[in-house]
Amino acid sequence: MYCLYIITVLALTLSFIANRKKTLMAIKIAVKKFINILPAFLTMLIFVSIVLFLVPDKTISNCLGNSNKFIGMIFASVLGSITLMPGFIAFPLCGILLKKGVPYMVLSAFTTTLMMVGVFTYPIEKEYFGMKVTVIRNIISFFIAIIVALVTGIFFGEMF
Repeated sequence: MYCLYIITVLALTLSFIANRKKTLMAIKIAVKKFINILPAFLTMLIFVSIVLFLVPDKTISNCLGNSNKFIGMIFASVLGSITLMPGFIAFPLCGILLKKGVPYMVLSAFTTTLMMVGVFTYPIEKEYFGMKVTVIRNIISFFIAIIVALVTGIFFGEMF
């Protein structure tokens, strides 16, 4: 992680040397965007923390796959498909769930369906792309997410 910080500081320094005005403008835009997403991020983080505090670790692990990873993967896929959550909230949530013992393939299924399948966005997609394209896109995305989760399970040794 420190390597990423070093690369970022070096890139920012090079950018500042190349064009101070544009770099300062980019930093101002980044700070404004960060301030804009901060309330939603903190609210969701507080909500998730409260839920994770109230729900025992054993229950979370059982629901999301410690007993049966395939059922947990399907459950997480369906949950990810019907949930509308931005990535900047979903990924920290997955980090918390990983610490609670949820397998990588279940987290992969959740995040992939969260980003690719849209049950709540269906009406908007239908308006722009039509019903047939929207349904086909969501079905294909769901199965791709399952394949990605299975490959993740194989890669991390959770399948066999």
